[in-house]
Amino acid sequence: MENQKFQNTLYTNDNLFILTGLNSNLVDLIYLDPPFNSKRFYSAPVGSRAAGSSFKDMWTWQDVNEKYLETLAGKYPALTDFIAAAGVMHSKAMAAYLTYMAQRIVEMHRVLKDTGSIYLHCDPTASHYLKGLLDEIFGKNNFRNEIVWCYRGGGSPKKDFGRRHDVILRYSKSDNYTFIADDIRIPYQAEGLGRTDDAMWGKHKGTNKIYNPNPIGKVPEDWWLMNILNANDPERTGYPTQKPLALLHRIIKASSNEGDIVMDPFCGCATTCVAAQQLGRRWIGIDIAEQAREILIERLSDDAGLFKDFINTEIIPQRTDVQIVSEDDKSVKERLYKEQNGCCNGCGKYFDIWNLETDHIIPQIKGGGSYYENYQLLCGTCNRIKGARPMEYLREKIATRKKMLKEKIIFGE
Repeated sequence: MENQKFQNTLYTNDNLFILTGLNSNLVDLIYLDPPFNSKRFYSAPVGSRAAGSSFKDMWTWQDVNEKYLETLAGKYPALTDFIAAAGVMHSKAMAAYLTYMAQRIVEMHRVLKDTGSIYLHCDPTASHYLKGLLDEIFGKNNFRNEIVWCYRGGGSPKKDFGRRHDVILRYSKSDNYTFIADDIRIPYQAEGLGRTDDAMWGKHKGTNKIYNPNPIGKVPEDWWLMNILNANDPERTGYPTQKPLALLHRIIKASSNEGDIVMDPFCGCATTCVAAQQLGRRWIGIDIAEQAREILIERLSDDAGLFKDFINTEIIPQRTDVQIVSEDDKSVKERLYKEQNGCCNGCGKYFDIWNLETDHIIPQIKGGGSYYENYQLLCGTCNRIKGARPMEYLREKIATRKKMLKEKIIFGE
């Protein structure tokens, strides 16, 4: 299907709404550096370009509605069990965080091309839980690497080893994925080049293969020693958790070609967008923070004239890869009625077709489009309760009512 008309774009909005409005199979590479549920509050130092910018990395069910687990259960039943188990093993905050991430990763999988890859940057706080999400959504056979980004820094705990690494989980969408080894080769170590034994170079025992050093170097291992930005680095914006351009350059060179679309749904201070532009890629950046918008525009505009032509908008895109149909279309209602077995998609009660109303599953004001996959039938009562809200709101109201009725029966009220 024809892709949406594309221009380098910075969206200032909830990334879930933006992702929902993007076409399927649109982007070639996704890098994301989301909050890690580290129980910390990050704030930029006074006097920096990012002064006043901050975000919390602490999660509760106020951040994401628990009822979304019911929506996930239809397509990813094992995932909902996994999230529920994480809530028991770790905390309710971790379950809330994983639910928040799951609903976004599902949409990232949809918008990623079959030849595309995703790099999810995290730390040991949640990396093992996030891997479970990715295994279920992308498929465990599409796991490619757990990259360990190592860096140095001052200070160390008295009774532990110093924590000096992040984890980057790399998955592809299929077996046919982009990986350009020659663009990311690094020099061999001197001691390796000096060896002449069969363990390093030459003809290996039992094979006809002859190994010689590649003239342009070797492909990096899955541990990357690359320093973080120091306080005086010219790249520094002062934005909390800013990553170095060198890190993004390696990722973008390895898993995309010039002209490809790179997306960062938690783009912060726009390092991914800057790196993509420098390497001749197109890009989509998304960040919900108003303060981030100012930093982004300033940085993109300042970068040596690279960013003369980009869009900054809060408007949620509308998919163009699906057939737009009217909710008043009789055939749409008849098809939905058959698929739902004549039952309301909210309360589950059976109704005659003329007593059911066509409704948007994802409200239009949240990026939901007028295409068949986004329609459902609700009874009049459920439709009024839901209004222009997500289905999770309706499910919560129905569950609350059932609980109240049950208590009345038990206590004889």
